[in-house]
Amino acid sequence: MGLYLNPTNDAFRIAVNDDIYKDKSELIVFTNQKLNKNKRFLCVSRPRRFGKSMTAEMLAAY
Repeated sequence: MGLYLNPTNDAFRIAVNDDIYKDKSELIVFTNQKLNKNKRFLCVSRPRRFGKSMTAEMLAAY
């Protein structure tokens, strides 16, 4: 098993609420526009090895 440096995402939550976090993919802005709409699903498709898991973890922490 690997060593997890931040298993609870506490540092990420602090960074999102601070001015140091910049979402260059603008996925958080896009997701906020789609929240509370009739369509319940959001598909984020990216090429293989392009950070889909990291993106999903970012949105989960957000």
